[in-house]
Amino acid sequence: LQNVRIDPSSISFQMWKEIPVPFYLSVHFFEVLNPKQVLQGAKPALRQRGPYVYREYRYKTNITFHDNDTVSFLEYRNLYFQPDLSNGTEDEYIVVPNILMMGAAVMMEELPDFVKLLLSGALAGLKQKAFMNRTVGEILWGYEDPLIDAINAIVPGMIPFQGKFGLFIDFNNSNSGLFTVNTGMKDISQVHIVDSWNGQKEVKYWQSSQCNMINGTSGEMWPPFMSPTSLEFYSPDACRSMTLVYEQSGKFKGVPTYRFVAPKTLFANGTDYPPNEGFCPCLQSGIQNVSSCRLNAPMFISHPHFYNGDPSLVNAVEGLHPSKEQHGLFLDVHPMTGIPMNCSIKLQLNLYIKKVSGIVQTGKIKPVVLPLLWFAESGSIEGSVLTQFYNNLVLIPTLLDYLQYIFLGLSVPLIISAAVLVAMNK
Repeated sequence: LQNVRIDPSSISFQMWKEIPVPFYLSVHFFEVLNPKQVLQGAKPALRQRGPYVYREYRYKTNITFHDNDTVSFLEYRNLYFQPDLSNGTEDEYIVVPNILMMGAAVMMEELPDFVKLLLSGALAGLKQKAFMNRTVGEILWGYEDPLIDAINAIVPGMIPFQGKFGLFIDFNNSNSGLFTVNTGMKDISQVHIVDSWNGQKEVKYWQSSQCNMINGTSGEMWPPFMSPTSLEFYSPDACRSMTLVYEQSGKFKGVPTYRFVAPKTLFANGTDYPPNEGFCPCLQSGIQNVSSCRLNAPMFISHPHFYNGDPSLVNAVEGLHPSKEQHGLFLDVHPMTGIPMNCSIKLQLNLYIKKVSGIVQTGKIKPVVLPLLWFAESGSIEGSVLTQFYNNLVLIPTLLDYLQYIFLGLSVPLIISAAVLVAMNK
């Protein structure tokens, strides 16, 4: 119990402070093979590209202990491209939707016609098209685009940022917000449970108090002595808390684990799963509208390839092949300590695109939730850390268990002998 608390004197503290487990971020893009036909109303044909793999280093700073048995911290992550693990380079070009343009078009759909005409004129002047051919590095980490200034001039404040635009521009060399979690010093059952995030007890993105709740841990460790039911964590990337459910018991390199997976209801819409009504407005089950925490852009998250989603999502495009083995997320956790041994958290980013009246660049595009990319953050305990884990939590307890029976076996004849001696002396 002492060694799983968040305390500088505990064995697990250094592991908590600077995770020694090698983490990798693997990114798969969906290239649009028929952009001209899509503009004329055809079904998008997609081809998966990648993975483009990055080594991920995580460490905590600003660690501050408080009097109420909580600790605050900022966790940073740094990403480094791994050519030897990747199927391609960051300099490769990929045809994808013009995310800024198509997003802005949908966001402006309900605005007056003259505003849309202004945007359409600006797009023509800047030679912007509905689809763009850019490098992997540009799409992920940012590129200069004069469209940013044009949109800010036409509708001030609609996209409150300047300079570069990239899907993962805030992912690298950045933190995931100020977490305050319980240390477990007084109540071990509360260790790692989030007390607040960025000073908030709940977020304000969603339409119900239940959906706005910050539940569980920050997603790194859980309280010890876990039961085979479920676990919760708050994900700043998804802007919500997530609940995973127990699937099966197993072993990871000899260490006992519980495997937790996403239930089919995780991204279900409010019709199929009423508790998710607070995440709406919703479309089909299997995708979650995250526009409220993404500058109102028409963005959706889902499992990769719309795994566990409504079949209509897969049928609306060509080239998707969902499967549990490749696209299901999982966490293998050592139940005694609450420490993950092996994990792969997978999410897909999608953009809702459609023809918008008054913006000629959107052509005759039919409404569709178009996959942009999916990524997996994966890691497993290995090397000296795994050896220490196995020795302390598997080998030594097993030896002690055997010794217990050996000593018990040795004690039986001693007890009998003692009883005989006592009887003879009488």
